[in-house]
Parts: sequence; C-alpha cells; structure tokens
Amino acid sequence: MSRYRAREPSGSKYITAAGAARLRAELDDLWRRERPQVTAAVSAAAAQGDRSENAEYTYGKRRLREIDRRVRFLRNRLTGMVVVEQPPGDRGRVFFGARITLETDDGTQLCYRIVGPDELDMAADHISMDAPLGKLLLGRRIHDEVILQLADATRCYTIVAIEYPVAGPAPPPSAAD
Repeated sequence: MSRYRAREPSGSKYITAAGAARLRAELDDLWRRERPQVTAAVSAAAAQGDRSENAEYTYGKRRLREIDRRVRFLRNRLTGMVVVEQPPGDRGRVFFGARITLETDDGTQLCYRIVGPDELDMAADHISMDAPLGKLLLGRRIHDEVILQLADATRCYTIVAIEYPVAGPAPPPSAAD
C-alpha cells in the first residue's frame, strides 16, 4: 500500500469582500510581522551554539515551517479566489452571500449567511456553500421546503426570507482577528 494520498478538494473559490480582506490581512501579518520576529529569534538561538539540544532553535524552526505553510496556503487560495461584491440580479433566489431565514417544523427561526469555506470562522451564523445545507439552499426561493437528511434524523426547513447585504467597502480587520 502506498503512502500517496489524493489531495483534498480545496472547496469553492468564492469569497466575500470582507473575507478576502481578512485573509489578506492575515497573510500580511504573517509575512511582514510574525515571520521576521521568529527568524530573528531563530538566528539568536543559533548563535548560542549547539543546535541539537537548543529548544529555542528547534521550536523556532518548527514555527517558521508552520508560518511558511500557512503563507503558501493563503497565497494559493487568494490567487484563485473570486471576490463577490455585488448581489445577483435575481434577489428572490438563494445565491452566494445571501442571508437566509429558515423556519423549522416546530416554528423555530434560524438565520444563516451563505459564504465560502474560508470564511466559516468569521461568525457563528455563517454556513459554507459547500456544506450539505448550503448546497440544498442554493437556487431555492422563498417558501421552498428543504429536507436535510442527517445520519440520525431528517430535518425540514422552510425558507421565509432572503436578503442580500448592501455592497460597500470591506470593514477593516479588528485587532481581535
């Protein structure tokens, strides 16, 4: 048996303007601030002598590899991204960037925004367009029923509202990001 593993599909290439700005800010921070700091720390640790028993050197090199791996990933993702800034012409259907209000059988209302897979950690109410529920919602209209088959149950949702955020400049990344 070989060790070769097929590469995981990287997900959809769509992203909102705010999500793209966030990824660019992370890339810039890693490349311009964190990597030079870690490089300086590794150089200082290397100057101390024996590198084989130097934990600061070993962990610094490991952190550099992690940073370089993340930088490569971000550059590759941002290169192929399609930034969606304008809402679609047909605002009565669910497309990328839509904020959808769903109602369950028991009357509970849930609100989600359809985003790309790189934006999921931005807010708790975001759902990836690649997720099972996201795929079912795309292209649907108000009052359409969506049935989601889970491993242990079946969930039924009715779309009660579809909104598209007003396009505008991307908010600056917060200090907490």
